[in-house]
Amino acid sequence: MGENLAGLVRAAARARPGRPALLFRSERITWADIDARVDRAAAALLGLGLHPGDRVAVQLGNTPHFAVAYFGTLRAGLVSVPLNTGYTGRELQHALADSGARALITSDTGAALAGAAKDTLPDLEHVIIAEGGRPGDALPHFDDLLAAVPGTSVRDVGGGEDLAVLIYTSGTSGVPKGAMLSHRALLANLDQVSRIEPPVLGRDDVLLLVLPLFHVYGLNPGLGMLAYHGAAGLLVERFDPHDTLALVARHQVTCVLGAPPMYVAWSKLPELSDGLASVRFALSGSAPLPAEALRQIAEGTGLTVFEGYGLTETAPVLISTLMSDVPKPDSIGRPIPDVDIKLVDEQGDEVDEDDHGEIMVRGPNLFSGYWPDGAGGPGADGWWPTGDIAFADEGGDLHLVDRRTELILVSGFNVYPREVEIVLLAHPEVAEVAVIAVPDAMTGEAVKAVVVLRSGAALTPEAVITHCEKSLARFKCPSVVEFATDLPHTIIGKVRKGQLRSTAV
Repeated sequence: MGENLAGLVRAAARARPGRPALLFRSERITWADIDARVDRAAAALLGLGLHPGDRVAVQLGNTPHFAVAYFGTLRAGLVSVPLNTGYTGRELQHALADSGARALITSDTGAALAGAAKDTLPDLEHVIIAEGGRPGDALPHFDDLLAAVPGTSVRDVGGGEDLAVLIYTSGTSGVPKGAMLSHRALLANLDQVSRIEPPVLGRDDVLLLVLPLFHVYGLNPGLGMLAYHGAAGLLVERFDPHDTLALVARHQVTCVLGAPPMYVAWSKLPELSDGLASVRFALSGSAPLPAEALRQIAEGTGLTVFEGYGLTETAPVLISTLMSDVPKPDSIGRPIPDVDIKLVDEQGDEVDEDDHGEIMVRGPNLFSGYWPDGAGGPGADGWWPTGDIAFADEGGDLHLVDRRTELILVSGFNVYPREVEIVLLAHPEVAEVAVIAVPDAMTGEAVKAVVVLRSGAALTPEAVITHCEKSLARFKCPSVVEFATDLPHTIIGKVRKGQLRSTAV
């Protein structure tokens, strides 16, 4: 039996009992306190009649309750199912029904949504309120459950290949699927990241935790890495550029785990330099970071924002510019320790140098397939196809091109949307853009660009197309251009291309 992820909390509490683990609003919660609360959470959940392997959905914001519920679930040998706090009733119902969750720890809002769908959720026996107003009915409150159990140590149950986290991927189309992450996969990725030199995080660092903890990026590189090192984490419930930057300065944050929209917003603030003065490492992931934001932050603070690439199914980090000799704009860098990468063509053969190919990955951090039967996981040889297209430059650094599933076929020719987007973003009047496929009677598919202009800019569709023709073959250029005031984004900054496709003409 391998190690249980919750053992990291116990180890941090033993090594640094009085050191801060979480800074939240006016609270300063030590590792000893967190460990004791995790014990109580594990005991409380087992006291409800749950058994190892049962699923517990955790739908909470960036609060101490999330950390306690998450690690408590794992300590009890249960499976944590982190859920987006912005889910609609339909989305919540799907995740709860598909996972067969027996318990849900949520807010009063989430409880109301689950209650409305209770007739379709026969497995859901316990709904527990942890955030929001206390319910007027019989629903228990998380704090009351913790207070009702004795404060004794609870042994970690399970670990290794046991399922630890079932996390639903947004996907590019269709219904979200649950990626099965074992204790082994999650711990392996923490070990892999910790072996990067110079170290990204150490025991004396303060890590900004503003990315949603229910997302794999905030969950393992954020909360998991915090426990791995016994460092301190500053919990922020909602990102506001001015307020969050002030919190970073006030608490002397040394490491920022962020997404592109954060850095873009910060790059425009006059207080940028003072706000990030204590930061020694800034990391970005989930989507490409605009080169202009990279430049502005570097010039304003002297900081290099390191970019990375990963997926929910890989726990999640695979590649980072931290591994590059010199970080390059538009590059995702090189594989982190103990991750094998190769680029293959449609026949599965490795591509020649500079050619585009699908990223195949192998490593101990890979998932165990999709819920419930493990379908779609790594092959017998350990390799797993990511569905992402990239190429390696002459220095060995990888450049992400696009999702294989987002490939546009124009008269049989491949068009990678990201290549078109990079050209369009080079136009000084373009603030943001998304390129998608639309049906075309003559060519099968055509290229459509949804463009957000900078304030005060005025472009015509013809001008956008002419700009592209200077850098791209004609078949790659948009034949349809639509202007929008903004683009729909996920909570971590990715453009919701599926939403754009559903309204495309």
